[in-house]
Amino acid sequence: MPELPEVSIQKLSKQFDGVEVLRDVSLEVQRGEVVSILGSSGSGKSTLLRCVNWLEQPDGGEIRIAGDRIGVKADGKAMNNRDLAKVRSQLGMVFQSFNLWPHLNVLHNVTEALIHVKGMKKAEAETLADELLAKVGMAEKRSNYPYTLSGGQKQRVAIARALAMQPRVMLFDEPTSALDPELVGEVLAVIRDLSQEGYTMIIVTHEMEFARNVSDQVVFLEKGKIIEKSAPEEFFVHPKTERVRQFLELDEKV
Repeated sequence: MPELPEVSIQKLSKQFDGVEVLRDVSLEVQRGEVVSILGSSGSGKSTLLRCVNWLEQPDGGEIRIAGDRIGVKADGKAMNNRDLAKVRSQLGMVFQSFNLWPHLNVLHNVTEALIHVKGMKKAEAETLADELLAKVGMAEKRSNYPYTLSGGQKQRVAIARALAMQPRVMLFDEPTSALDPELVGEVLAVIRDLSQEGYTMIIVTHEMEFARNVSDQVVFLEKGKIIEKSAPEEFFVHPKTERVRQFLELDEKV
């Protein structure tokens, strides 16, 4: 029996105030696969990612995480908060604006959910947090508060916090878009290391060279629809559509 995809998105649709933001989007992500989602501003990239995590509720279609449908139970009724949290715990989300808790230091930002959601003992949670902070190069900042950190450092802590929940899939919503150019590389290096370790990841990004180097699949969204989906070499060297060719040419000129 073939292995179920880690993420299965089928015929997904989403509207805001009558405007269709996602239209009939279907995508499968296999275990250990890295999928980069590209497109111009307003194409629906971040909305797609937020629907996967059920931060936005789709208007149609379905999303399954390792075979488990998110948001809707087998009988078709909406999940309660407990059931939703159980499925959602399989997803680690890293936002473009970091979303660290300002009143907690770096260590406690990582251990908070481990203790209060997973029920882990404090000492065990801190041991795991220290391991993950070392992985992202932030071990020496464990006692610092977010306001003392650079944007790149905040994002690396956010990645450690997401990894701490041991998710099946990591979701990155333009993780470098809020960073100064000189800080982008340090965050991309961490994500590249995760890809080499076999993490399953969906990455919304505008970093073309990075997407080309780390992705197994590249997906291009235009006005809420997937208009191209292929391996990175094919996507960047032999795009199938005129729209993608224009997009890539424009990026080269910037």
